[in-house]
This record gives sequence, C-alpha cells and structure tokens, in this order.
Amino acid sequence: MPGPFHASARYYDEVYGHVDYRAHALAVDAAVRANRLDARSLLDVACGTGRHLEVLRSRYDEVAGVDIDPSLVEIARSRNPGVEIHLGDMTEFDLSRRFDVVTCLFSSIGYVRTDERLRTAMATMASHLHRGGVLVVEPWFSPQAWEPGRVVLHTVDRPNLKIARTSRSLPAEAGVSRLVFDYLIATPDRSETFSEVHDLGLFTAEQYVAAAEAAGLEAAFDPEGPMGRGLLLGLRPPDRA
Repeated sequence: MPGPFHASARYYDEVYGHVDYRAHALAVDAAVRANRLDARSLLDVACGTGRHLEVLRSRYDEVAGVDIDPSLVEIARSRNPGVEIHLGDMTEFDLSRRFDVVTCLFSSIGYVRTDERLRTAMATMASHLHRGGVLVVEPWFSPQAWEPGRVVLHTVDRPNLKIARTSRSLPAEAGVSRLVFDYLIATPDRSETFSEVHDLGLFTAEQYVAAAEAAGLEAAFDPEGPMGRGLLLGLRPPDRA
C-alpha cells in the first residue's frame, strides 16, 4: 500500500536535508532515558527513510522499523543494513515481539486522521512494549495551532538536481488538516512536476493522553517537545501484562 510520500520518496531525503536528525533523535533518546535508563531495544514506527534509526541504532542493542510505504522501506533498509525494516500500517502491524521503546516521530501519527484510528494506533504500538517500556509519540499540530493559508517554499540546489516544493495549508475539515505539496524537479536528463495531498488529524494533548491511557499506559504530555509540537510519553506499568 503506497504511503503519502510515495510519489516523492526518492527525493525525500533531499527535501528534508535541512533537518538535524541527529539532534532530534538524541533529544528523543534523552526523554526515553529519563524514564527507562536501561532501555536496550527500540522500534521506530513510521520510520520513513530510516534517518532516526541511523542515529539510534548506535544507542540500543537492537533496533527495528516499520513503515507503510514500500519505497521508503527500501531506502531505510539500504541506509541501515542488518536492521529489520518491516512493511506495515501503524494501526494494525504485528511483529510478534516486544521492545523497551517504541517511537513514532516527526508528526507521523497525524496520518491516522481520526480519533478512533489514533486509539487503535496507540494500542497497536503499546502491544509491542515490554513491561516498563516507553512509548514516545511526536504529535502533529493541535487544532489551535493549525494555520490555514500558510504557504512555504523548500528548495534544493545541487549541481545536477534542482527541487522546488511548495506547501499550502488548507482549512481543516472535520478535524483533519490538508497539506498540498507541489513539486518541480529538474535533472540534466529531464524535468517533472507532480503534487501530493497529505491529510493529517488535528488532535489535542488531551486526546493523545486519553488514547495512550486507553491502551493501558501511564501518559504524560510535554507541550514543547523536540520540534515545538509537543511530545507524548506513555509508560507501560511493570506489573501489567
């Protein structure tokens, strides 16, 4: 099943080349260690091209990833040889194993779109935690923080690759935000244009906490987080199966 970045997957790392994945991953790891100092295994859900795993694999004895898009999974596997990267939907995957840490970063959780699917995704991720494990979820924008009408331009200017991507934020409908990405790509051999539509659910901190608690976790919400969008931490009690 193609994911939301399927059309642009081969250009994803170029477009997001400005992101400091190392600093971001280390900030997440610090949040984990504050709650589970001895964590040794980690699963990154919606791992994308595996940039966070590339950093975190040196800090855990065992890491793995899951993503819904085959193209991104292929890139993540190439970047992280020897690491298991699975194809799966965050609301229904089953690896038949558990980890000390499960992460869902870079606002990927927004792609569940509805509160019902948010709760299903939280339950699915929580089911992959050991007792005493930590769930880390980086939210998408809240309903109050969404800014319809915003237009952003990202560019890549390399000798043999030029990319211009505009991002348009449309008004939310029924609690779902819409981003329209329009791409212009040019290489020495050809140029192309295409668009992607990204629909992401706008959830409150209370909804994230409620979904985590419904999954049997003890939850807390940091309103800031690594990117200013917040951070949900869910702890699986040691004495709960």
